[in-house]
Amino acid sequence: MSFPVRAITLDLDDTLWPFAPIAARIEQVLDDWFRAHSPRTAQLFPIPVMRALRERVFAENPQLMHDIGALRRLTLVHALRESGADPALADAAYETFYAARNQVECYPDSLEALARIAARVPVAALSNGNADLQRIGLAHHFRFYLRAHEHGQAKPEPGIFLAACERLGVAPAEVLHVGDDIELDVVGAARAGLRTCWINREQGPWPHPDPRPDLEFDTLTALADWLDAAPLCVPSRAACA
Repeated sequence: MSFPVRAITLDLDDTLWPFAPIAARIEQVLDDWFRAHSPRTAQLFPIPVMRALRERVFAENPQLMHDIGALRRLTLVHALRESGADPALADAAYETFYAARNQVECYPDSLEALARIAARVPVAALSNGNADLQRIGLAHHFRFYLRAHEHGQAKPEPGIFLAACERLGVAPAEVLHVGDDIELDVVGAARAGLRTCWINREQGPWPHPDPRPDLEFDTLTALADWLDAAPLCVPSRAACA
C-alpha cells in the first residue's frame, strides 16, 4: 500500500526500545534505595509487594491514568506512609526511579531507522509514558514530544492524536501514527482519523476485528524503507514548528 505521508507521530516504549528491562531495573533500583534510606519500607514492601501496591494505587486512581509520573509518586508516598517513614522521602525516591527509567537500550534497528525517518518527514513523539528524550539523548530527532500528562488525556483517546496533528500543522489523514500497542496506538489513532502503522516485533496475528493498520512491519527499518519508496508531501518547517 502506498499513500502520502506529511508527518509521523511515534510511540516510544516498546516501539523504539523494550520496556520490560526498564521495568525490572526500576524495581531493583528502588528496592536498593529503600534498603539504604528507609529499611522499614524495604522490609514491608519487597519487590513483589511494592508491585502489588503500585497496581492497587493505579486501580484506585483512574483519574490519574494519563499521568504515570503522578501515580508513581503516589505509590512511593503510600509505601512510605504505610511503613511509618517520612513521606517527604518520596521526592528523592522518585528521582532515583526516574534516572533508572531513562536508561534505555533501543532495539538494534531503532536509532538508524529513526534518523532516516526524521530526515524524510517531521516526527513527533507521542506517549502515555514519562520518558525524557533529552536525558535519553534522542530529542533532536523530534519536532516535539507530547506526553499524556501534559495534554491531560492519554491514548487511545482521540484528543491527544488530534492535538499532535494540530501542532504539526498537518491534517490527521496525512499523519501516520507508528506504535506497537494494538488498542492504544493502532485502534486509537485510526479512530482519530490518522493513518496507522503497527510495529509488530513479535510477528503475531492481528487480533482486532476493526480497524486494521494501514501498514505493518516488524522493524522500524522496514518502515524507513517504505517511506523511501512512498510518495511524500512534506510541509515547510514553519508549518510544523
